[in-house]
Amino acid sequence: MKILIATGILAEQTVRNAAGDLADVLVADTKIAAFITPRKLLTAIEEQFPSFDHDLIFVPGLVSGNFGKAEKELGCKVRLGPKHAYDLGFVLPFADSMEFSSEVPACELLADVRRAMALEKVQELEDTAMAPIEIKGMKIGGGSRMKVLAEVVDATGLDTESLALKIRSFEAKGADMIDLGASLHATPDDVRRAIEVARCATALPVSIDTLDPVLIREALKCGIDMVLSLDSSNIALIGQDLAASGVAAVVIPDQGEGSVSLMKNIELARAAGLENLIADPVLDPIGHGIAESIVRYMDFHKMNPHVPVFFGTGNVTELIDADSAGVNATLCGIGADLGASILFTPEYSNKTQGSIDELKKASLMMLLSHERRSSPKDLGIDLIEIKEKRRRQDGSLPRDFVRAEKSKMWTQDPKGSIRISIIPDIYGKKEGCILAEHDSTSIAGRTAREVMDTILDMDLVSRMGHAAYLGQELKKAELALKLGRSYAQDDDF
Repeated sequence: MKILIATGILAEQTVRNAAGDLADVLVADTKIAAFITPRKLLTAIEEQFPSFDHDLIFVPGLVSGNFGKAEKELGCKVRLGPKHAYDLGFVLPFADSMEFSSEVPACELLADVRRAMALEKVQELEDTAMAPIEIKGMKIGGGSRMKVLAEVVDATGLDTESLALKIRSFEAKGADMIDLGASLHATPDDVRRAIEVARCATALPVSIDTLDPVLIREALKCGIDMVLSLDSSNIALIGQDLAASGVAAVVIPDQGEGSVSLMKNIELARAAGLENLIADPVLDPIGHGIAESIVRYMDFHKMNPHVPVFFGTGNVTELIDADSAGVNATLCGIGADLGASILFTPEYSNKTQGSIDELKKASLMMLLSHERRSSPKDLGIDLIEIKEKRRRQDGSLPRDFVRAEKSKMWTQDPKGSIRISIIPDIYGKKEGCILAEHDSTSIAGRTAREVMDTILDMDLVSRMGHAAYLGQELKKAELALKLGRSYAQDDDF
């Protein structure tokens, strides 16, 4: 396929460097590539390629014109290339194998295609994986993907509406299983109600989190799918009931003890007739022996390669002041090496919000990485939110420029002030919004642009300074919404 890339004067060299020998380059009569019009494209082709014989033309991903007539005149497809010239080297190798769009920039389209291919591969691997345990049809351990178990802390103490909302939000964020945390003062009635609420809120497997044999027995009567946890204090009291039910159970070492205690408790559970066992060697927080606990996991997995392993990532993420995305990705990679089958997180504190989604993505990445025998990069799925893999071309400071200064004057807009706030993604489905309030008018939207366009269409501002200020604040609100952060008007982001 013969490809032509249209660009502007300023980006010419960047485009030529990125395209290499994969495509020809056409420079239209405009400094800014995004300002190329169909007429400018046709004129440039007449001048620079009089014997035009290309199969595909890429125009910059940010152009807004309709190139349909140009396509007919040239007898050649005109499609949107990437937004940034740097990405051409990534896009061009796919030109022969996929159909690009006249509406969606190639970089976005290709990202969606790569992600869809990655998810399709994950599903294929999951469907063919062999696993020692299935919980409500969900594979646990073996070659299956690590599953994310999200704990609802103090589930037995929440009112019905709050508990159902929390469970639905966890499922929307990507949880594979739901864990109901039982408080120290919970009663069998509390456990029964919590399980009934969970069954109405989700079809996912549900576990009960308690050592109390009375509460575990009640949960078994209600058809719980998994029990957390068993140790020497309750195996003799509840082991036979668990064995009769066939419910999976997580076995832990006794308080303050290690691998010897864990193996002893596993033997006790097996002697009681339990077969569907999951081992938790216990992941300790950073600063409290995490390296030793990782060695403990490794030793256990080597000696018991067919026993599914429980990996409590929340022990680490909740006790470190660091963004959870990188921490969860690293923990997930370590867990994959240690044979982890279940990734456990409470997503409890503000700083760990998003951990369910992060662990789910990381689990997909590790499965693909293992299948490809590669590092977890360039998979079509990633956890990069703030930093970037490829830096765009930076500007250069001209010799003569005006030093910017903040205005010392402030004048209220005669048409009034506008209050900006955000409504968060309660269900984790990107349903949150930016809210702009002006007198009796309220405007809600997902992006800064659509809210600002509506404000302008409704003629709610009269001063340029006010409009510029609103654009700045709305963009901060949009970023806060996207990144799951709080937002307060006029505060630094």
